[in-house]
Amino acid sequence: MDRRTLIIAGAVLMLGGIPAHAGQTWDMAVAYPPGNYHAKSAERFATEVAAATKGEVTIKVQAGGALGFKGPEMLAAVRDGLVPVGTMLLNQQVGVEPLLGIASLPYLVSSPSEMRTITDLARPAYDRIAQKHNQKILYMVPWPGQNIFAKTEVKAPEGFRSLKIRTVDRNGSDFFRELGASPAQMPWGEVVPALATGVINSVTTSSSSGVDGQFWDFTSFCHLVNWQSNFDMVTVNLAAWKKLTPDQQKAIEDVAKRLEPEFWKAAEQEDADKLKLLSDKGVKMVQSNDTLRTFMIAKATPKWDAFIAQVPAAKEIIEKYRAAVKK
Repeated sequence: MDRRTLIIAGAVLMLGGIPAHAGQTWDMAVAYPPGNYHAKSAERFATEVAAATKGEVTIKVQAGGALGFKGPEMLAAVRDGLVPVGTMLLNQQVGVEPLLGIASLPYLVSSPSEMRTITDLARPAYDRIAQKHNQKILYMVPWPGQNIFAKTEVKAPEGFRSLKIRTVDRNGSDFFRELGASPAQMPWGEVVPALATGVINSVTTSSSSGVDGQFWDFTSFCHLVNWQSNFDMVTVNLAAWKKLTPDQQKAIEDVAKRLEPEFWKAAEQEDADKLKLLSDKGVKMVQSNDTLRTFMIAKATPKWDAFIAQVPAAKEIIEKYRAAVKK
C-alpha cells in the first residue's frame, strides 16, 4: 500500500469513523518547508487551537509536502477529505476556480493596504468558493511581493528575452510571455531542481521562497519589481468541521480571527528580514529603473480587463477595488 493510499484510507476513517463531538486530531497539509513563515504561522495556529479547545482539537502540521500533496492539489485534497486542513496558494487553484487569481493580476495589488482592500472585497466570493468545494476558510495570510531572481541582471526591456523563468500561475505565465520571457509554470517542489539543472535560469517569487530555496546558490540578482501579490488561505474540510461541537467551532474561529492580523504584520517583517538575509548571502538587490517599470506596467494593465472578460464575476470586485485605492 503506497503513501497516498494510506492517506486516503486514513481520511476515510477520520471523517467517517469517529463519533461526532469526540476529540479530533487533524493533519494539516503545508507544501512549504518547516522554516517558511506560513508553516510557522500554521504551527502557531495549531498551538493556539489546542489551548483554546483544552486539547480537544489537535492539529498536526505536516510541512514540506510530507503528506504528498503539491500546492495546486490542495483545494481538491481538502474538498475530498484526503486531508482535513490545508494551506493553499490562491493563484495555484485557478485551474479549478479562476476567480481565486484576482489578487494576483500583475500590478493590480502592490502594497499591504491594497492587499487588505482586495481581500475585504473578495472574501465573500472566496467563502462561496470554499463552500462549493466542501470547505471553510479559517484564515488568510499574504505573501511578500513577487520579485525576479535571475542569474543575470535585467537592465532594459529586451533583457527579458533571456529569461527562462518559473511562474506560479497562468496570470504570471501570460504576463512574462508578454514581456518577452519564456515562462515555465511549476509547483515549488520542482523549482530548485529546475534551477540546478538549467531548465530555468530565473524565478519570480517572494523573498521568503528565495531563502527557502537558497537562491544565492543559483542566482546573483533579485530585481525588486513587486509585480504581483499572492495569498495563502487555510481551509478545513466541512465534514471534519461539522464533527466539532459549537463551542469547539467558536473557539477555533476566535483563534483564527485573533491571529490573522498578527500573521499579516509578520508577513511585512518577513519580507524585510528575508531580503536582508539574501543580500547578506551575496544576492544583489536591484531596483527597477523607470524605463523597465513603465514597460512592465504597460504590459500589465490590459490584463485586468482581459481577466474580467474571462471571469465576469471579477468585474464588480475589481471596479470597487480600483475606486477604493484610486488605481
